[in-house]
Amino acid sequence: MNETTKSQPVKPMHVVHTEASCGWGGQEIRILTEAVGMQARGHRVTLVCPEQAPIYREAQKRGLPAVALPIGRKSLTGLFVLRRWLKTQNVDVINTHSSTDSWLSALARIGLKAPPAIVRTRHISPPVSNNRTTRWLYTRGTDFIVTTGERLRETLIRDNRFPAERILSVPTGIDPQAFAPGDSSLARQQLGLPADKTIIGIVATIRSWKGHVYLVEAIARLNRPDLLLLMVGDGPNRHNVEKAVETFGLSDQVVWAGNQENVADWLRAMDLFVLPSYANEGVPQSIMQAMFCQLPVVSTPVGSVDEIIKDGQTGLMTTPQDAGALSETIARILDAPELGRQLASAGYQLVTNGYTLNGMLERMEQIFESVCRRRHSEA
Repeated sequence: MNETTKSQPVKPMHVVHTEASCGWGGQEIRILTEAVGMQARGHRVTLVCPEQAPIYREAQKRGLPAVALPIGRKSLTGLFVLRRWLKTQNVDVINTHSSTDSWLSALARIGLKAPPAIVRTRHISPPVSNNRTTRWLYTRGTDFIVTTGERLRETLIRDNRFPAERILSVPTGIDPQAFAPGDSSLARQQLGLPADKTIIGIVATIRSWKGHVYLVEAIARLNRPDLLLLMVGDGPNRHNVEKAVETFGLSDQVVWAGNQENVADWLRAMDLFVLPSYANEGVPQSIMQAMFCQLPVVSTPVGSVDEIIKDGQTGLMTTPQDAGALSETIARILDAPELGRQLASAGYQLVTNGYTLNGMLERMEQIFESVCRRRHSEA
């Protein structure tokens, strides 16, 4: 991914982000980051989501206008309420993010006097069905598709035969001022973490496919009392991970940090970042954040992870769902500090050259402007 440079000023647009999910993770964080960034660029931005969704509260904290509508599931009520709301707004483009809100938005705009353009962002890598209705949603019900990784884009073109000219990969961009190398000792002191431990960390919602259980077993296999496993995040699979920690006798070697609004200092406190996912990834934000903080990274070739981790160059890859292989890969870095420094330096150069917040905003702004212009020319 090459960063783009801003060319001609773009006319202010009203961009609406819809999100049906009531979960919390990288997808929701990207939506908010992108929305706030577009707002700072002079666009009017509104979030539409269920009232009970965590993103609704988080949007208000960030000063982002949020409208609570019953779009958490596919229903006629949600469809009609969304349609009525759209009739009262002057919306240029809707950026949808999950299946339910994509369906509701595509159907709600049918027959509107000035229907907005729709951009569908695909954040994760599960396959898209090739049935007739789903093809309609992605080709006629949507004006453009954005994926968070090139592998996801290639899959939609190859397996679903969606038109390549209407799909672009725009990985999540990271703010290099918020995530930057820092003083590890100071970060540990501020967070109450021990100075004499080697800290292996993960930042992720605790879902099964993020691989926390395999990481716990890998730490147990290393059998090193000087290691501390730092888990930043929370989620529905925490109970199973806690059971694994207890089973392997690692309770004294695990720190549960929970969800954190600012994870940069937690990253700076780490010596090594590990994300052993086995499904559903684009280009994970947490890996990029770790790279911006100049940490060596271990992960798996899932989704679009290999777009930023070049095995042996910008990080190390290991086999998914294999605690033995994971422990051996971690040991490679622990036993060769110079290798870790080389990987961290190369990873830092990669992300600072091509995965910044401004680069993401520039590309998304160009896509929004392009679909709006095309929509108006076809009206």
